[in-house]
Amino acid sequence: MSYQDNIDAEIPAEVRMLSGCHDTQTSADANITTFELPDPAGRRGGACTAALLQVLYNDNDGDPQDCSDQSWVEVLRAMRNNLAAEGFTQVPQLSSSRMIEINDPMQIVNNPQGTKRAVLIGINYVGHDPGELSGCHNDVANISKYLKGCLGFEQDNMMVLMDDHRHEEPTYRNIMRAFDWIVSESQPGDTVWIHYSGHGGRLEDQDGDEEDGYDETLCPIDFQTAGQIRDDDLLKHLVKPMKKGVLMTCLMDCCHSGTVLDLPYNFIADGEHAGMERNENFDLGNVMGMLGAVAGAAMASGAVGEIADECCVIL
Repeated sequence: MSYQDNIDAEIPAEVRMLSGCHDTQTSADANITTFELPDPAGRRGGACTAALLQVLYNDNDGDPQDCSDQSWVEVLRAMRNNLAAEGFTQVPQLSSSRMIEINDPMQIVNNPQGTKRAVLIGINYVGHDPGELSGCHNDVANISKYLKGCLGFEQDNMMVLMDDHRHEEPTYRNIMRAFDWIVSESQPGDTVWIHYSGHGGRLEDQDGDEEDGYDETLCPIDFQTAGQIRDDDLLKHLVKPMKKGVLMTCLMDCCHSGTVLDLPYNFIADGEHAGMERNENFDLGNVMGMLGAVAGAAMASGAVGEIADECCVIL
């Protein structure tokens, strides 16, 4: 079997991920009013989410099934321009389970007749000092508005997790349950959107599959007791089990998010890369050797301090 045949066998779905920065970069909780979003939910939000929505809203022609007439590379470079115009140095990235021609139109909706589902996670870490954010709930509201208003998503097929005492709490267990739900419900021809806005982190690699020696992580509201969600856990719970014929797009608006889904192909919108490239750090052998059991997310020494000190810059 070829390299791509092996990937197709291990990751049956078409999975794309948009992230706002490299694994080593931090993202920002920012004043988003200057991004000119239509009736945004509050003044604060993630810079990456706001930059993407600014591009999509400016390009959308009103057809609920038409995400964008722009290509992947045009969208990502426009995101970077939007970020740079507001003083951010973040470099957006696209990673994928398939080699994408970046000059092809950006596609989010799979089959218009299929069901569109979403998991939206926004964590402000209310009461955490340091570490409390102020815009992640707004990010979820703004993304939800776009998905329903422009792409035809329905509220009944969207699971929202926020630490606002009105939605499901974004605990480690509940986030994993949400991923398990969307994997089990989604069928060939369906569209999946995953959005995470919150803290991201890095922990020492447990299984030797990371060249830099660190796993990228998501930080649930109870990370101090339940641990962080490692990239390996996302691969096992969300990426690998998604069915063939499903098109899944993930937007990760957090620090250290460049390769948090551990996908085999990357494009970095830094002006130096001309196309999508094979991710030389992708460990196909590790992916093929994974069992269905979920590895525990042990916390490394100093992990809590790293989240507070190195993650999102509050502007």
